[in-house]
Amino acid sequence: MDFQTINWEASLLAILPELLMTVLAVVILALDLTWPGSRRREIGIISGIVLFSIAVIGLVFSAPPQGELAGQLMFGGMIRHDMFSQIFRTMIIIGAALTCLLSVDVERLGRRGHYYALIVIATIGACFMASASDLVMAFIALETTSITLYMLAGYLREDERSAEAGVKYFLYGAVMSAVTLYGLSLLYGFSGQTNIYLLAAGLTSQSIQGLPVLIALIMVLVGFGFKISAVPFHFWTPDVYEGAPTPVTTFVSVASKAASFALLMRFFMAAFPAYDELWVLILAGAATVTMTLGNLLALWQRNIKRLLAYSSIAQAGYILIGVVAISANAGSGMAAAVFYLFMYTLTNVVAFGVVILASRVTGNELVADFAGLSRRSPGLALAMTVALLSLGGIPPAAGFFGKFFLFTAAVDSGFIWLALVGVINSIIALYYYLMVIKVMYVDRSASEGQPIPVSGSYRWALGLATLGVILLGIVVTPVYAWALQAGQALLLN
Repeated sequence: MDFQTINWEASLLAILPELLMTVLAVVILALDLTWPGSRRREIGIISGIVLFSIAVIGLVFSAPPQGELAGQLMFGGMIRHDMFSQIFRTMIIIGAALTCLLSVDVERLGRRGHYYALIVIATIGACFMASASDLVMAFIALETTSITLYMLAGYLREDERSAEAGVKYFLYGAVMSAVTLYGLSLLYGFSGQTNIYLLAAGLTSQSIQGLPVLIALIMVLVGFGFKISAVPFHFWTPDVYEGAPTPVTTFVSVASKAASFALLMRFFMAAFPAYDELWVLILAGAATVTMTLGNLLALWQRNIKRLLAYSSIAQAGYILIGVVAISANAGSGMAAAVFYLFMYTLTNVVAFGVVILASRVTGNELVADFAGLSRRSPGLALAMTVALLSLGGIPPAAGFFGKFFLFTAAVDSGFIWLALVGVINSIIALYYYLMVIKVMYVDRSASEGQPIPVSGSYRWALGLATLGVILLGIVVTPVYAWALQAGQALLLN
Protein backbone atom coordinates (compact mmCIF):
# COMPACT_ATOMS: atom_id res chain seq x y z
CA MET A 1 0.00 0.00 0.00
CA ASP A 2 1.53 3.30 -1.12
CA PHE A 3 1.25 6.07 1.44
CA GLN A 4 4.01 8.28 0.08
CA THR A 5 2.05 10.25 -2.53
CA ILE A 6 0.36 13.12 -0.70
CA ASN A 7 -2.77 14.81 -2.01
CA TRP A 8 -2.21 18.15 -0.31
CA GLU A 9 -5.64 19.55 -1.00
CA ALA A 10 -7.41 16.54 0.47
CA SER A 11 -4.93 16.30 3.35
CA LEU A 12 -5.33 19.96 4.36
CA LEU A 13 -9.09 19.65 4.14
CA ALA A 14 -8.91 16.58 6.39
CA ILE A 15 -7.27 18.59 9.17
CA LEU A 16 -9.28 21.77 8.60
CA PRO A 17 -10.66 21.83 12.18
CA GLU A 18 -7.15 21.39 13.64
CA LEU A 19 -5.81 24.18 11.41
CA LEU A 20 -8.61 26.49 12.51
CA MET A 21 -7.98 25.66 16.16
CA THR A 22 -4.29 26.45 15.72
CA VAL A 23 -5.27 29.89 14.41
CA LEU A 24 -7.68 30.25 17.33
CA ALA A 25 -4.92 29.49 19.85
CA VAL A 26 -2.71 32.19 18.32
CA VAL A 27 -5.59 34.71 18.34
CA ILE A 28 -6.33 33.90 21.98
CA LEU A 29 -2.73 34.59 22.99
CA ALA A 30 -2.77 37.85 21.01
CA LEU A 31 -5.97 38.96 22.74
CA ASP A 32 -4.51 38.01 26.10
CA LEU A 33 -1.55 40.31 25.45
CA THR A 34 -3.53 43.26 24.10
CA TRP A 35 -6.88 43.33 25.89
CA PRO A 36 -7.19 44.86 29.38
CA GLY A 37 -8.06 42.60 32.29
CA SER A 38 -11.66 43.80 32.36
CA ARG A 39 -12.26 42.39 28.86
CA ARG A 40 -10.42 39.08 29.15
CA ARG A 41 -13.57 37.35 30.37
CA GLU A 42 -14.81 37.69 26.81
CA ILE A 43 -11.94 35.51 25.56
CA GLY A 44 -13.60 32.44 27.09
CA ILE A 45 -16.93 33.25 25.45
CA ILE A 46 -15.24 33.82 22.09
CA SER A 47 -13.29 30.58 22.45
CA GLY A 48 -16.45 28.59 23.19
CA ILE A 49 -18.40 30.09 20.29
CA VAL A 50 -15.54 29.65 17.81
CA LEU A 51 -14.99 26.04 18.88
CA PHE A 52 -18.68 25.29 18.34
CA SER A 53 -18.37 26.88 14.90
CA ILE A 54 -15.28 24.78 14.11
CA ALA A 55 -17.19 21.61 15.03
CA VAL A 56 -19.91 22.57 12.57
CA ILE A 57 -17.37 23.53 9.88
CA GLY A 58 -15.68 20.17 10.32
CA LEU A 59 -18.98 18.39 9.71
CA VAL A 60 -19.93 20.49 6.69
CA PHE A 61 -16.66 21.11 4.87
CA SER A 62 -14.44 18.26 6.02
CA ALA A 63 -16.52 15.24 5.09
CA PRO A 64 -14.43 12.03 4.94
CA PRO A 65 -14.00 10.35 1.57
CA GLN A 66 -15.87 7.13 0.89
CA GLY A 67 -14.20 4.03 -0.41
CA GLU A 68 -10.94 2.22 0.17
CA LEU A 69 -8.57 2.66 3.11
CA ALA A 70 -5.85 4.15 0.91
CA GLY A 71 -8.14 7.03 -0.03
CA GLN A 72 -8.69 7.90 3.64
CA LEU A 73 -5.04 7.92 4.71
CA MET A 74 -3.60 11.43 4.61
CA PHE A 75 -0.12 12.93 4.97
CA GLY A 76 1.64 9.78 3.86
CA GLY A 77 -0.47 7.56 6.12
CA MET A 78 0.04 9.61 9.31
CA ILE A 79 -3.67 10.19 9.88
CA ARG A 80 -6.87 8.56 8.70
CA HIS A 81 -9.77 10.77 7.73
CA ASP A 82 -12.89 8.65 8.10
CA MET A 83 -16.31 8.76 9.74
CA PHE A 84 -14.83 7.34 12.94
CA SER A 85 -12.39 10.21 13.37
CA GLN A 86 -15.06 12.73 12.38
CA ILE A 87 -17.56 11.73 15.07
CA PHE A 88 -14.88 11.65 17.77
CA ARG A 89 -13.46 14.97 16.63
CA THR A 90 -16.95 16.47 16.84
CA MET A 91 -17.58 15.27 20.40
CA ILE A 92 -14.09 16.36 21.54
CA ILE A 93 -14.46 19.88 20.13
CA ILE A 94 -17.96 20.23 21.59
CA GLY A 95 -16.60 19.14 24.98
CA ALA A 96 -13.84 21.75 24.72
CA ALA A 97 -16.31 24.47 23.72
CA LEU A 98 -18.56 23.75 26.69
CA THR A 99 -15.51 23.66 28.99
CA CYS A 100 -14.51 27.16 27.83
CA LEU A 101 -18.01 28.48 28.57
CA LEU A 102 -17.96 26.85 32.01
CA SER A 103 -14.60 28.50 32.78
CA VAL A 104 -15.66 32.09 32.08
CA ASP A 105 -16.75 33.03 35.61
CA VAL A 106 -14.37 30.78 37.53
CA GLU A 107 -12.04 32.79 39.74
CA ARG A 108 -8.35 32.75 38.68
CA LEU A 109 -9.26 31.01 35.41
CA GLY A 110 -11.85 32.97 33.48
CA ARG A 111 -9.72 36.05 32.84
CA ARG A 112 -6.51 34.31 31.78
CA GLY A 113 -6.25 33.95 28.04
CA HIS A 114 -3.41 31.44 28.08
CA TYR A 115 -5.67 29.07 30.01
CA TYR A 116 -8.03 28.92 27.02
CA ALA A 117 -5.06 28.54 24.68
CA LEU A 118 -4.03 25.43 26.63
CA ILE A 119 -7.57 24.05 26.31
CA VAL A 120 -7.44 24.56 22.54
CA ILE A 121 -3.99 22.96 22.22
CA ALA A 122 -5.12 19.95 24.24
CA THR A 123 -8.14 19.69 21.96
CA ILE A 124 -5.91 19.67 18.88
CA GLY A 125 -3.88 16.83 20.35
CA ALA A 126 -7.03 14.90 21.26
CA CYS A 127 -8.42 15.28 17.72
CA PHE A 128 -5.18 13.95 16.25
CA MET A 129 -5.36 11.03 18.70
CA ALA A 130 -8.75 10.13 17.23
CA SER A 131 -7.42 10.15 13.67
CA ALA A 132 -3.83 8.91 14.14
CA SER A 133 -2.91 5.95 11.94
CA ASP A 134 0.83 5.92 12.60
CA LEU A 135 2.78 5.12 15.77
CA VAL A 136 4.71 8.37 15.60
CA MET A 137 1.60 10.51 15.12
CA ALA A 138 -0.25 8.61 17.83
CA PHE A 139 2.49 9.22 20.40
CA ILE A 140 2.96 12.88 19.45
CA ALA A 141 -0.80 13.48 19.72
CA LEU A 142 -0.95 11.58 23.00
CA GLU A 143 1.85 13.65 24.52
CA THR A 144 0.46 16.93 23.17
CA THR A 145 -2.77 16.22 25.00
CA SER A 146 -1.10 14.82 28.13
CA ILE A 147 1.43 17.61 28.70
CA THR A 148 -1.19 20.34 28.37
CA LEU A 149 -3.49 18.45 30.75
CA TYR A 150 -0.68 18.20 33.32
CA MET A 151 -0.31 21.97 33.11
CA LEU A 152 -4.05 22.55 33.38
CA ALA A 153 -4.46 20.21 36.36
CA GLY A 154 -1.82 22.16 38.30
CA TYR A 155 -2.81 25.53 36.83
CA LEU A 156 -3.67 27.13 40.18
CA ARG A 157 -0.15 26.95 41.58
CA GLU A 158 -1.06 28.78 44.78
CA ASP A 159 -3.76 26.20 45.51
CA GLU A 160 -2.23 23.17 47.28
CA ARG A 161 -4.80 20.74 45.92
CA SER A 162 -4.33 21.91 42.32
CA ALA A 163 -0.53 21.81 42.63
CA GLU A 164 -0.70 18.31 44.11
CA ALA A 165 -3.06 17.17 41.34
CA GLY A 166 -0.73 18.51 38.67
CA VAL A 167 2.34 16.84 40.17
CA LYS A 168 0.60 13.48 40.67
CA TYR A 169 -0.86 13.54 37.19
CA PHE A 170 2.53 14.39 35.71
CA LEU A 171 4.47 11.75 37.63
CA TYR A 172 2.02 8.94 36.96
CA GLY A 173 1.57 10.05 33.36
CA ALA A 174 5.30 10.25 32.70
CA VAL A 175 5.81 6.67 33.85
CA MET A 176 2.90 5.42 31.76
CA SER A 177 4.11 7.37 28.72
CA ALA A 178 7.50 5.69 29.04
CA VAL A 179 5.86 2.26 29.22
CA THR A 180 3.68 3.07 26.21
CA LEU A 181 6.59 4.39 24.17
CA TYR A 182 8.67 1.31 24.91
CA GLY A 183 5.78 -0.92 23.81
CA LEU A 184 5.40 1.07 20.58
CA SER A 185 9.13 0.88 19.92
CA LEU A 186 9.01 -2.90 20.35
CA LEU A 187 6.20 -3.12 17.82
CA TYR A 188 8.23 -1.09 15.35
CA GLY A 189 11.26 -3.28 15.97
CA PHE A 190 9.27 -6.48 15.45
CA SER A 191 7.40 -5.36 12.33
CA GLY A 192 9.62 -2.72 10.72
CA GLN A 193 6.49 -0.58 10.28
CA THR A 194 5.12 2.53 11.96
CA ASN A 195 1.76 2.65 10.16
CA ILE A 196 -0.71 0.78 12.33
CA TYR A 197 -2.48 -0.69 9.28
CA LEU A 198 0.76 -2.36 8.22
CA LEU A 199 1.70 -3.57 11.70
CA ALA A 200 -0.55 -6.63 11.57
CA ALA A 201 1.07 -7.98 8.41
CA GLY A 202 4.53 -7.15 9.74
CA LEU A 203 3.94 -8.89 13.06
CA THR A 204 2.57 -12.07 11.50
CA SER A 205 5.22 -12.30 8.78
CA GLN A 206 8.24 -11.95 11.02
CA SER A 207 9.89 -14.73 12.96
CA ILE A 208 9.35 -12.87 16.27
CA GLN A 209 5.90 -13.80 17.48
CA GLY A 210 4.21 -15.05 20.60
CA LEU A 211 5.65 -13.80 23.89
CA PRO A 212 7.59 -10.76 22.58
CA VAL A 213 4.52 -9.40 20.76
CA LEU A 214 2.40 -10.19 23.80
CA ILE A 215 4.72 -8.12 26.00
CA ALA A 216 4.50 -5.20 23.59
CA LEU A 217 0.70 -5.50 23.43
CA ILE A 218 0.41 -5.45 27.23
CA MET A 219 2.72 -2.45 27.55
CA VAL A 220 0.63 -0.46 25.08
CA LEU A 221 -2.54 -1.60 26.81
CA VAL A 222 -1.15 -0.34 30.14
CA GLY A 223 -0.72 3.13 28.64
CA PHE A 224 -4.23 3.18 27.24
CA GLY A 225 -5.61 1.81 30.50
CA PHE A 226 -4.10 4.76 32.34
CA LYS A 227 -5.64 7.29 29.96
CA ILE A 228 -9.14 5.82 30.19
CA SER A 229 -8.94 5.30 34.00
CA ALA A 230 -9.31 1.52 33.83
CA VAL A 231 -8.47 -0.54 36.92
CA PRO A 232 -5.71 -1.10 38.04
CA PHE A 233 -4.39 2.10 36.41
CA HIS A 234 -7.11 4.31 37.86
CA PHE A 235 -5.23 5.45 40.98
CA TRP A 236 -4.61 8.99 39.70
CA THR A 237 -8.23 9.72 38.88
CA PRO A 238 -9.83 10.61 42.26
CA ASP A 239 -6.97 12.88 43.37
CA VAL A 240 -6.69 14.68 40.02
CA TYR A 241 -10.45 15.08 39.65
CA GLU A 242 -10.72 16.50 43.17
CA GLY A 243 -7.65 18.74 43.09
CA ALA A 244 -7.74 20.13 39.56
CA PRO A 245 -9.89 23.20 38.80
CA THR A 246 -13.38 21.86 38.14
CA PRO A 247 -13.53 23.03 34.48
CA VAL A 248 -10.25 21.17 33.89
CA THR A 249 -11.73 18.10 35.56
CA THR A 250 -14.64 18.41 33.15
CA PHE A 251 -12.32 18.48 30.16
CA VAL A 252 -10.18 15.58 31.39
CA SER A 253 -13.26 13.46 32.04
CA VAL A 254 -14.78 13.94 28.59
CA ALA A 255 -12.37 15.01 25.84
CA SER A 256 -9.32 13.11 27.06
CA LYS A 257 -11.30 9.93 27.71
CA ALA A 258 -13.07 10.09 24.33
CA ALA A 259 -9.79 10.57 22.45
CA SER A 260 -8.11 7.75 24.36
CA PHE A 261 -10.93 5.32 23.60
CA ALA A 262 -10.83 6.31 19.94
CA LEU A 263 -7.10 5.59 19.74
CA LEU A 264 -7.50 2.33 21.68
CA MET A 265 -10.21 0.99 19.37
CA ARG A 266 -8.45 2.01 16.16
CA PHE A 267 -5.09 0.67 17.34
CA PHE A 268 -6.18 -2.77 18.48
CA MET A 269 -8.57 -3.35 15.59
CA ALA A 270 -5.87 -2.49 13.04
CA ALA A 271 -2.68 -3.79 14.64
CA PHE A 272 -3.70 -6.91 16.57
CA PRO A 273 -6.41 -8.80 14.65
CA ALA A 274 -4.39 -12.00 15.06
CA TYR A 275 -4.41 -11.56 18.84
CA ASP A 276 -8.04 -10.50 19.21
CA GLU A 277 -8.99 -13.42 21.46
CA LEU A 278 -6.25 -12.42 23.88
CA TRP A 279 -6.83 -8.69 24.11
CA VAL A 280 -10.60 -9.17 24.16
CA LEU A 281 -10.22 -11.48 27.16
CA ILE A 282 -7.96 -8.97 28.90
CA LEU A 283 -10.39 -6.11 28.23
CA ALA A 284 -13.36 -8.19 29.39
CA GLY A 285 -11.62 -8.78 32.71
CA ALA A 286 -10.64 -5.11 32.93
CA ALA A 287 -14.23 -4.05 32.21
CA THR A 288 -15.55 -6.27 34.99
CA VAL A 289 -13.07 -5.09 37.60
CA THR A 290 -13.30 -1.44 36.52
CA MET A 291 -17.09 -1.32 36.71
CA THR A 292 -17.26 -3.11 40.02
CA LEU A 293 -14.48 -1.30 41.85
CA GLY A 294 -15.52 2.11 40.53
CA ASN A 295 -19.11 1.71 41.68
CA LEU A 296 -18.29 0.16 45.05
CA LEU A 297 -15.78 2.87 45.95
CA ALA A 298 -18.19 5.59 44.79
CA LEU A 299 -20.70 4.42 47.42
CA TRP A 300 -18.46 5.72 50.22
CA GLN A 301 -17.59 9.14 48.78
CA ARG A 302 -18.77 12.33 50.43
CA ASN A 303 -16.96 14.72 48.09
CA ILE A 304 -18.99 15.20 44.92
CA LYS A 305 -15.91 15.45 42.66
CA ARG A 306 -14.45 12.23 44.05
CA LEU A 307 -17.85 10.57 43.67
CA LEU A 308 -17.94 11.63 40.00
CA ALA A 309 -14.32 10.46 39.64
CA TYR A 310 -15.18 6.93 40.73
CA SER A 311 -18.30 7.15 38.59
CA SER A 312 -16.03 8.01 35.67
CA ILE A 313 -13.95 4.91 36.39
CA ALA A 314 -17.10 2.80 36.35
CA GLN A 315 -18.24 4.45 33.11
CA ALA A 316 -14.93 3.44 31.51
CA GLY A 317 -15.80 -0.15 32.42
CA TYR A 318 -19.17 0.13 30.69
CA ILE A 319 -17.55 1.53 27.53
CA LEU A 320 -15.06 -1.34 27.53
CA ILE A 321 -18.04 -3.69 27.13
CA GLY A 322 -18.59 -2.19 23.69
CA VAL A 323 -14.90 -2.57 22.87
CA VAL A 324 -15.03 -6.23 23.93
CA ALA A 325 -18.11 -6.82 21.76
CA ILE A 326 -16.15 -5.66 18.71
CA SER A 327 -14.49 -9.09 18.42
CA ALA A 328 -17.65 -10.95 17.41
CA ASN A 329 -20.09 -8.19 16.49
CA ALA A 330 -17.82 -5.39 15.35
CA GLY A 331 -20.36 -2.95 13.92
CA SER A 332 -22.84 -2.86 16.82
CA GLY A 333 -20.15 -3.10 19.50
CA MET A 334 -18.25 -0.12 18.19
CA ALA A 335 -21.43 1.87 17.52
CA ALA A 336 -22.56 1.23 21.11
CA ALA A 337 -19.23 2.45 22.50
CA VAL A 338 -19.26 5.57 20.29
CA PHE A 339 -22.87 6.44 21.16
CA TYR A 340 -22.16 5.96 24.86
CA LEU A 341 -19.11 8.22 24.70
CA PHE A 342 -21.15 10.94 22.99
CA MET A 343 -23.78 10.68 25.72
CA TYR A 344 -21.13 10.61 28.44
CA THR A 345 -19.44 13.75 27.10
CA LEU A 346 -22.60 15.85 27.35
CA THR A 347 -23.70 14.29 30.65
CA ASN A 348 -20.44 14.93 32.48
CA VAL A 349 -20.35 18.53 31.26
CA VAL A 350 -23.75 19.06 32.90
CA ALA A 351 -22.75 17.36 36.16
CA PHE A 352 -19.49 19.24 36.60
CA GLY A 353 -21.06 22.52 35.47
CA VAL A 354 -23.56 22.29 38.32
CA VAL A 355 -20.72 21.42 40.72
CA ILE A 356 -18.84 24.58 39.65
CA LEU A 357 -21.80 26.86 40.38
CA ALA A 358 -22.86 25.17 43.63
CA SER A 359 -19.35 24.98 45.10
CA ARG A 360 -18.64 28.62 44.20
CA VAL A 361 -21.51 29.67 46.48
CA THR A 362 -21.10 27.11 49.28
CA GLY A 363 -17.30 27.15 49.31
CA ASN A 364 -17.20 23.33 49.54
CA GLU A 365 -17.60 20.34 47.25
CA LEU A 366 -19.31 17.94 49.63
CA VAL A 367 -22.46 16.09 48.64
CA ALA A 368 -24.10 17.48 51.78
CA ASP A 369 -23.61 21.01 50.43
CA PHE A 370 -26.14 20.21 47.68
CA ALA A 371 -28.90 20.11 50.30
CA GLY A 372 -31.82 22.30 49.25
CA LEU A 373 -30.41 22.96 45.77
CA SER A 374 -33.88 22.45 44.28
CA ARG A 375 -35.10 25.43 46.30
CA ARG A 376 -32.03 27.60 45.71
CA SER A 377 -31.92 26.96 41.95
CA PRO A 378 -34.59 24.68 40.47
CA GLY A 379 -32.92 24.83 37.06
CA LEU A 380 -29.55 23.61 38.34
CA ALA A 381 -31.19 20.84 40.36
CA LEU A 382 -33.12 19.72 37.28
CA ALA A 383 -29.98 19.73 35.12
CA MET A 384 -28.07 17.72 37.74
CA THR A 385 -30.96 15.27 38.00
CA VAL A 386 -30.97 14.72 34.24
CA ALA A 387 -27.20 14.13 34.30
CA LEU A 388 -27.33 11.67 37.19
CA LEU A 389 -30.28 9.76 35.75
CA SER A 390 -28.43 9.54 32.44
CA LEU A 391 -25.30 8.19 34.13
CA GLY A 392 -27.50 5.71 35.98
CA GLY A 393 -29.21 4.56 32.79
CA ILE A 394 -32.74 5.72 33.65
CA PRO A 395 -35.09 6.59 30.74
CA PRO A 396 -35.77 8.89 29.00
CA ALA A 397 -32.22 10.23 29.45
CA ALA A 398 -29.64 9.21 26.85
CA GLY A 399 -27.76 6.95 29.27
CA PHE A 400 -30.60 4.41 29.17
CA PHE A 401 -30.14 3.79 25.45
CA GLY A 402 -26.37 3.98 25.82
CA LYS A 403 -26.39 1.09 28.29
CA PHE A 404 -29.03 -0.75 26.29
CA PHE A 405 -26.86 -0.67 23.18
CA LEU A 406 -23.78 -1.77 25.13
CA PHE A 407 -25.46 -4.69 26.87
CA THR A 408 -27.25 -5.77 23.67
CA ALA A 409 -23.95 -5.78 21.77
CA ALA A 410 -22.37 -7.87 24.52
CA VAL A 411 -25.20 -10.42 24.44
CA ASP A 412 -25.14 -10.62 20.64
CA SER A 413 -21.38 -11.22 20.82
CA GLY A 414 -21.74 -14.10 23.27
CA PHE A 415 -20.61 -12.16 26.36
CA ILE A 416 -23.84 -12.68 28.27
CA TRP A 417 -21.98 -12.86 31.59
CA LEU A 418 -20.36 -9.47 30.92
CA ALA A 419 -23.73 -7.89 30.14
CA LEU A 420 -25.09 -9.36 33.40
CA VAL A 421 -22.17 -7.86 35.34
CA GLY A 422 -22.94 -4.52 33.69
CA VAL A 423 -26.61 -4.69 34.69
CA ILE A 424 -25.72 -5.53 38.30
CA ASN A 425 -23.24 -2.66 38.44
CA SER A 426 -25.82 -0.27 36.99
CA ILE A 427 -28.17 -1.19 39.83
CA ILE A 428 -25.40 -0.59 42.39
CA ALA A 429 -24.62 2.79 40.83
CA LEU A 430 -28.23 3.91 41.15
CA TYR A 431 -27.78 4.12 44.92
CA TYR A 432 -25.24 6.93 44.91
CA TYR A 433 -26.80 8.74 41.95
CA LEU A 434 -30.22 8.74 43.63
CA MET A 435 -28.59 9.67 46.92
CA VAL A 436 -27.37 12.95 45.41
CA ILE A 437 -30.84 13.61 43.96
CA LYS A 438 -32.37 12.94 47.36
CA VAL A 439 -29.99 15.44 48.97
CA MET A 440 -30.93 18.11 46.41
CA TYR A 441 -34.70 17.69 46.73
CA VAL A 442 -35.35 16.35 50.23
CA ASP A 443 -32.61 17.49 52.60
CA ARG A 444 -32.85 20.94 54.13
CA SER A 445 -30.22 23.64 54.34
CA ALA A 446 -29.94 26.77 56.44
CA SER A 447 -29.03 28.79 53.36
CA GLU A 448 -31.58 27.37 50.96
CA GLY A 449 -33.34 30.71 50.80
CA GLN A 450 -30.34 32.24 49.04
CA PRO A 451 -30.56 31.77 45.26
CA ILE A 452 -27.53 30.70 43.21
CA PRO A 453 -26.74 33.17 40.41
CA VAL A 454 -26.23 31.67 36.94
CA SER A 455 -24.51 33.80 34.31
CA GLY A 456 -25.35 33.82 30.63
CA SER A 457 -22.42 31.63 29.60
CA TYR A 458 -23.45 28.98 32.13
CA ARG A 459 -27.05 29.11 31.00
CA TRP A 460 -26.00 28.45 27.44
CA ALA A 461 -23.46 25.74 28.30
CA LEU A 462 -25.68 23.84 30.73
CA GLY A 463 -28.80 24.42 28.65
CA LEU A 464 -27.27 23.07 25.45
CA ALA A 465 -25.64 20.11 27.18
CA THR A 466 -28.80 19.19 29.11
CA LEU A 467 -30.90 19.52 25.97
CA GLY A 468 -28.41 17.28 24.17
CA VAL A 469 -28.70 14.59 26.86
CA ILE A 470 -32.50 14.67 26.62
CA LEU A 471 -32.56 14.70 22.81
CA LEU A 472 -30.12 11.79 22.62
CA GLY A 473 -32.61 9.85 24.73
CA ILE A 474 -35.53 10.78 22.46
CA VAL A 475 -34.12 11.10 18.95
CA VAL A 476 -31.87 8.04 19.18
CA THR A 477 -31.88 6.66 15.65
CA PRO A 478 -29.95 9.38 13.74
CA VAL A 479 -27.10 9.55 16.25
CA TYR A 480 -26.87 5.77 16.57
CA ALA A 481 -26.88 5.46 12.78
CA TRP A 482 -24.01 7.96 12.66
CA ALA A 483 -22.16 5.94 15.30
CA LEU A 484 -22.83 2.75 13.30
CA GLN A 485 -21.37 4.37 10.19
CA ALA A 486 -18.31 5.35 12.20
CA GLY A 487 -17.89 1.80 13.43
CA GLN A 488 -18.25 0.35 9.97
CA ALA A 489 -15.70 2.87 8.62
CA LEU A 490 -13.16 1.64 11.15
CA LEU A 491 -13.62 -1.92 9.93
CA LEU A 492 -12.51 -0.92 6.42
CA ASN A 493 -8.90 -2.08 6.44
